[in-house]
Amino acid sequence: MRTSWFTLKPRWVPTVTLIPVLYGVGWLVLQPISLLVPGGTIPSQDLIGTGISVLLFLLILPSWTRTRWETRHPWRQLGLKAAARGPSSCRSLLNGLGWAASLLLIICLISLGGQWGQWLGDFSAAKLINALLLCFGVGLIEELLFRGWLLGELNLLIGTKRAVPAQAVIFSLVHTRFNLGFWPMLSLLIGLFLLGMALATRRQLDGGSLWGCIGLHGGLVGGWFALQSGLIQWSPQSPFWLTGPGDNPLGGMVGIACFAALLRFQLTALAKAARP
Repeated sequence: MRTSWFTLKPRWVPTVTLIPVLYGVGWLVLQPISLLVPGGTIPSQDLIGTGISVLLFLLILPSWTRTRWETRHPWRQLGLKAAARGPSSCRSLLNGLGWAASLLLIICLISLGGQWGQWLGDFSAAKLINALLLCFGVGLIEELLFRGWLLGELNLLIGTKRAVPAQAVIFSLVHTRFNLGFWPMLSLLIGLFLLGMALATRRQLDGGSLWGCIGLHGGLVGGWFALQSGLIQWSPQSPFWLTGPGDNPLGGMVGIACFAALLRFQLTALAKAARP
């Protein structure tokens, strides 16, 4: 039955239905368990349901890629196993983490230099563990989902040239907040779109490896959490162009300019690498 689902026609039907089906299964699995809990409520029920869906997603991916993408090396095709001629996974990961640190450093320097931020340096082992879990947990799962599975599906359905901007559009729509007002929402959408494009280009530069994307994406998430958890205190009067809408610097003018510059740098490097 699983194979029949993977090969349904039109070819976009399995792509569109996979994530909703997995979320539905995760919710269904929790229902009989909740009946055994006093009061019928499981603490962190949404988080547990999402965790079950993620586990199912990881279990189904190898069969999915073998059937849909006709490959004998699913994890290499998804980018978790580096290609023989590309950079090592460790090198790509460190490169991505370095770019994330550089981008966050720019935000910090402008904030501290403009007196919109105050250095506190308050950090603990528990906060460090949370930052690392966010960095590698969110980075791995989201990159496997968007730059691994989704980008591969879009390559299959609409071709590589259209797949890269399409995945960035989907990535931005999934992550934006629609209760911010039109202009803040638009700036956040632009910042997220540029991040999605930069991550896809990062994978191309790394020879198909996903680890540079994991480092860049996860480093931004974990690093921003660490900064906000006690390293720096931002003033309520911090300008919108710096901290962005909803305290998300991706949607600020500084964040947009940084990612536009990063994307241009990466596209130039990609063009040079393609020359004979």
